[in-house]
Amino acid sequence: MKMLSVQPNLVEQVHEAILLEIASGKLTPGSRIIQEQIAAELGVSRQPVQQALLLLRNQGLLKDATGRGLIVAPLDPEYIRQMYEVRAVLEGLAFRKAAETNPDKAASQGAELIDKGRQAVKDGGVQELIAADMAFHNFIYSLSDNLLIAPTMDTHWTYTQRVMGEVLMRDEKPRDIWYQHETLLAAIAKGDGDAAEQGARGHILQAAAFIIERINAQQAQL
Repeated sequence: MKMLSVQPNLVEQVHEAILLEIASGKLTPGSRIIQEQIAAELGVSRQPVQQALLLLRNQGLLKDATGRGLIVAPLDPEYIRQMYEVRAVLEGLAFRKAAETNPDKAASQGAELIDKGRQAVKDGGVQELIAADMAFHNFIYSLSDNLLIAPTMDTHWTYTQRVMGEVLMRDEKPRDIWYQHETLLAAIAKGDGDAAEQGARGHILQAAAFIIERINAQQAQL
């Protein structure tokens, strides 16, 4: 086999750095992506940047610019709706399996994540809010004992971070979803798979409706 020239973790780090710039609003829809500038700012060669940009384009965060190069893709409410429909099914499965396989771990370990989420709401930092939400859902994926759920959700979370960032940046007061998380955690801790699955689906679809409404309102003002 041919020796690999770029370490995968370096590409992942560049990917995360660019995603953070997009999710935080530093790179807005329509912003042109300049490989040389990103490479210089991150102190890396162009190769990992090029690979990270290709991943982000495949994940829907970037699109081909007119003529040449890439730009940050505009948010598409219909794409978001479809993505969240798929995500609702996957999340429902994860929450059901967590209730069936690890209710005790949910009861003993979940409260700390709820507390961190509520603290993030109080602090109001966009990245902290996104990180807390991701940590809670990843915890549930781990409780499901289904090794395919977390990697299957990776692409969804990449786009979700961008969507959440866009909405959260424009909220004077972040929406507190942690009472919903607490209710879902309680269903898992009771071993109630039906309630956990239905609650998770409803939670995701409600979030989608809220996000799409906000994005449509924002785009109407442009």
